[in-house]
Amino acid sequence: MNPREVFKSAFYLLKPGGQMFVAFSNRKAYSSKFERAQTKMWRDYNDDQHMWMTGSFFQFSAGDGWEGLKGFDISPESAKDAFSDGPMNLFQQGKDNNLYVVQAKRAKSEDTLDPNNPEAFFKSKMWMLPTMEERDKALTAPRLRRAYEFADTDEDREAVTNYIDKLPKVYESLINMDQFAFTFSMQSQLAVDIVTDGSFSANDEQVMALKRGLGLRPPDEFWSKVGTMTGAMDAEDKINLLSHIVPRFGSGDKAQDDALESFVTGLEPTFALIRNTCPTMEETDVQLLGTELLAAEILKPGRSTRTQFAEWVGAMTAEEMEQLVVARKGVKESAAKELADYRRQVE
Repeated sequence: MNPREVFKSAFYLLKPGGQMFVAFSNRKAYSSKFERAQTKMWRDYNDDQHMWMTGSFFQFSAGDGWEGLKGFDISPESAKDAFSDGPMNLFQQGKDNNLYVVQAKRAKSEDTLDPNNPEAFFKSKMWMLPTMEERDKALTAPRLRRAYEFADTDEDREAVTNYIDKLPKVYESLINMDQFAFTFSMQSQLAVDIVTDGSFSANDEQVMALKRGLGLRPPDEFWSKVGTMTGAMDAEDKINLLSHIVPRFGSGDKAQDDALESFVTGLEPTFALIRNTCPTMEETDVQLLGTELLAAEILKPGRSTRTQFAEWVGAMTAEEMEQLVVARKGVKESAAKELADYRRQVE
């Protein structure tokens, strides 16, 4: 039996304000009857550690969904008196009568989003999401808040609030990533960027595209080309590119499939145009600018044809291209600073 799943079930069954009490005795009490039911960790821990462990079951089942987490020693007087008259009384039967209880109350969930505090809504919606660890939820909530606040239209804001339940499908892939090469912070950013795209439905083709893009499955021709052509890009910029591409898969729309093909075949000539216009631009910036322009104008059907796109990029001056790179980097730096400031405020 998985304790965390038991606590999740209890949380689900309780109404807001309902309390859960977990009582247990000293590990030696009734050992003749229940010793086989005790895990090795439980046998090795002392009573204080037992209380900490029980509290962690609350914390790692629904996180902030539990409030007022407390632990008490409710041992009877006979257990306390067993140690009052000197060390010889350690051998008295009463010493195994210690009793403890850990309790918490189910918090009230935020059923409606308050525009002045959207993060509270996002946190409560993630309390019971599977797959995601509490660490992931803590990293994801402020990013969802920022995505909501910076959404341009009501449709974009609706996408942020309505697709939270798709996060576990993304994290099913992310949990297999190397956390040192692809940090938890990067994972949360990618997850939020993908699920807040209104085209993402977590269908099989999108999930497979995500796995191929992350290198968790052998790449097909599309992803091999993308990987080869964007090798100089920073990890965070590659994450941003993934969030543009993955939701475009699995649409069943021929125009969208053609747009994906135009995107990948347009990488090389677009980079060549940028290099020709800006011969001193670093390759990292060439690839960043090229993929951003293609994602904005080609990846979504109906914006620009390949001919129109080529004419537009070909007419750009070196100064215009450099300004676009500066602006793009500024957005990333601004977002990183805002997130860092927010973390300092809540710590």
